[in-house]
Amino acid sequence: MSTAIAILGGVGLFLLGMTVMTDGLKALAGSALRTVLAKAAATPLSGAFWGAVVTLLVQSSSAVTMTTIGLVSAGLLTFPQGLGLVFGANVGTTGTGWLVALIGLRVSLSTYALPIIFVGALAKLLGGRRIAAAGGALAGFALVLYGLATLQQGMGGLAQSLHPSDLPAVLGPPGVGWIAGSVGLMTLIVVGLAMTAVMQSSTAAIAVTLSAFYAGAVSLEQGTALIIGQNIGTATSSALAAIGASATAKRLALAYVLFKLIAALIAIVAFPFTTALMKVLAESVDGMTLLAAYHTAYNVVGVAVLLPATQWFTRTVERLVPSKQTALQRALDPSALASPVIAVETARRVVADVLTTTTASVSAALSGGPGPAARDTAAAAATLEEVRDFLSELKEPPETEAELLRMTSTLHALDHALRLVEVVTNGEFAGQLDGALHDRRAAELCTRAMRAAQAIGSSITSESGLSARAASIDWSVSSDVAAALAEAEGAARELDGLEQDHRAATLASVAPGKLTAADAFARVDAARRLGRIAHHAWRSAAHLFGRGAPDSQDPVGTVREVRMTSRGQSTAPRPMPDVE
Repeated sequence: MSTAIAILGGVGLFLLGMTVMTDGLKALAGSALRTVLAKAAATPLSGAFWGAVVTLLVQSSSAVTMTTIGLVSAGLLTFPQGLGLVFGANVGTTGTGWLVALIGLRVSLSTYALPIIFVGALAKLLGGRRIAAAGGALAGFALVLYGLATLQQGMGGLAQSLHPSDLPAVLGPPGVGWIAGSVGLMTLIVVGLAMTAVMQSSTAAIAVTLSAFYAGAVSLEQGTALIIGQNIGTATSSALAAIGASATAKRLALAYVLFKLIAALIAIVAFPFTTALMKVLAESVDGMTLLAAYHTAYNVVGVAVLLPATQWFTRTVERLVPSKQTALQRALDPSALASPVIAVETARRVVADVLTTTTASVSAALSGGPGPAARDTAAAAATLEEVRDFLSELKEPPETEAELLRMTSTLHALDHALRLVEVVTNGEFAGQLDGALHDRRAAELCTRAMRAAQAIGSSITSESGLSARAASIDWSVSSDVAAALAEAEGAARELDGLEQDHRAATLASVAPGKLTAADAFARVDAARRLGRIAHHAWRSAAHLFGRGAPDSQDPVGTVREVRMTSRGQSTAPRPMPDVE
């Protein structure tokens, strides 16, 4: 009874320690986790490498996988790039097995674990955000060590009553036939799968296997078989999490399951050769190191086999899980809300897409083409309202000043885009404005502003946005974008200055009989509308690149307000201008 209690308590402490340590490391990484993954996954190969590195650092393959789902849903990564990150996460998560094999079971650190837990807990309770995160990670690490020590004690007691001969024999040892060895192999694989499914942690299950081997309760071949099953078992949590999730989450979950099954099939076929090689290496390398190395090699081989076939694998998964979502639904996937960086970038790209299509239709109307269709403007307005609702569901506030500025700029861009669509919806555009020179000049200036804003919006959406190309979270301004911003600003400001003169000249044309009063007021209203359209298009485009600050009363103060509000502090209302 005491042995069972020690084993269960050791596993529980290990799981608790891993959870606390992972949460601390994720908080310590902060937004860097999302930014690194978005920029590192240029190709599936680089994605696999950085996915392994980030998973090794934060000790959580699920954190990397969930972040990847958000990035793919937002259009910031393509599905093949997301697969690269998921493949790499499978390799990175094997690092904990090395920790257990090289330190946890060899060096008795349980004496120091309790003081370390005290120091870490104190830092978590009393320190700032970074110090608290580091304290949590430290306390979690100490809990892992203490749990391993407890587990080791329990396994020592188990080894007195359990011998490898009491477990099913597997292929490899002398005297074991193919049929009996194959049955034993599959039995232990199922046992390993069940262990992971119950614990919901392959790392904890592998720690139990390493502890059992260290205590002499299982043989090297039996430990290898258990590891195969424990790797398959990690797919159960992903499969359960995909129930009711988005199509992107289901696809990545299916890809994860298929990856595990393919890697397991390779491991089973190669099992007799693998165990023979491990038996030779066991003469110079201890068994725990061999098991940890096998765990890593198992996943590396699976990645090496599937990575070159990423495109084929992607098409297979997409056929098995077809998506019925629209591009907008895929972009505004709720999974992106878990990360402020991804959510804001998602909203920014959708606003840019709406700005591009709206300015293109207005430009075509001013050049003699048909005006924006009521159906299109209504769809644009509905899309922007969905973006507003999407940002309203943001689960956590941005972490840094830069992220707060980006969120504020995105909200300004959304506001101006809504106003632009509203003005276009309420107005009717003729092919060309007839009459005075000022009418034609107003149309020309508005057309210039529309084309510039369209180019700015396209510079965001054409690179990745809602398309299927590679993406990164980047707000840098190229020379072409800077020139387009200057063009849009110049046209909008000139049109604004032209409006007063145009109004006076148009109304003065009524008395001599050149225009009727109704025509004059219609022209004045058209010029005013063109001015509003140009202004909102320019301001929305500028804010999409964070270049809207000059029109704000106090952008830094606004950001501080957002930070204080997100922390629950009350702030006095700040007067905001009608048009920035």
